[in-house]
Amino acid sequence: MEPYLGANRLNWDDRAEIHSTDSTGSYQIENVLAGGSNLYELETGEVGDIVGKDIIHLQCHIGLDTISLKHLGAGSVTGLDFSPTAIAAARDFAAKAGTDVRFVEAPLYEAVEALGKTFDIAYVTWGSVNWLDDVFRWARIVSALLRPGGRLYMAEGHPLMFQCDRKAAALELKHDWRTPIARPLAWNEDLTYTGDDRILKHSRYYEWIHPISDVVNALISAGLTLDFLNEHDRVSWQHFSFAVRAGANMYRLPEDTPKIPMAYSIGATKRSIGMALVAPTVSEAH
Repeated sequence: MEPYLGANRLNWDDRAEIHSTDSTGSYQIENVLAGGSNLYELETGEVGDIVGKDIIHLQCHIGLDTISLKHLGAGSVTGLDFSPTAIAAARDFAAKAGTDVRFVEAPLYEAVEALGKTFDIAYVTWGSVNWLDDVFRWARIVSALLRPGGRLYMAEGHPLMFQCDRKAAALELKHDWRTPIARPLAWNEDLTYTGDDRILKHSRYYEWIHPISDVVNALISAGLTLDFLNEHDRVSWQHFSFAVRAGANMYRLPEDTPKIPMAYSIGATKRSIGMALVAPTVSEAH
């Protein structure tokens, strides 16, 4: 997987450089630096009680959500990302905000060794598992990072949305519902998703579509119990050119368009006693 993950890291280094100097308002940098939060209402309404909790924010990018979690009352927050540019920006933001947050540079699959501790909550949102080739491996990492009784909160773009042609003028299915590990979707995009007109130096990147059933079964097999699974009619970026704003920085389909779920969210708790046997991954069987 190294050629794919290496290309993705270069792409995210570029995005981190652009996002950390964002002028579009997408990341609400000044608000976070002033002690505020840039989390969406969807997240704050579902994540549950975080006050005093130790939180690991996986794939934290430039760290503004990570810092926001601390501002909202978390006891400690650690952010992990594979992009050195993103981690450097995150540390700079934390210093400017005067917020005590730890940032660690490491690939997601090396998180257990890199972090060296466990947490009360694992926080995973917006553009996470679609960048990973194997959600069963991801779920085992999440489980290993949680203390017994610890919780996962994740919010992610819906796989049905990812199946649709994002370049088309209307909803149109284009991609299979599950992407084989060895055959990721390949993209060349000159611009990032914020609307910034600066060109990415490394435009090539790779993604995988994971059915929700794979994500849920991966978590169950890794020893977590599902608390909720919600689907949403909006997502946190303009995935389709014809999507319209729905509140602050969220997007939905127009009223005259047939509706599909744009996002989903999961709450899950690590079982305190016993662990389920780790079943063979569905992805490995395909």
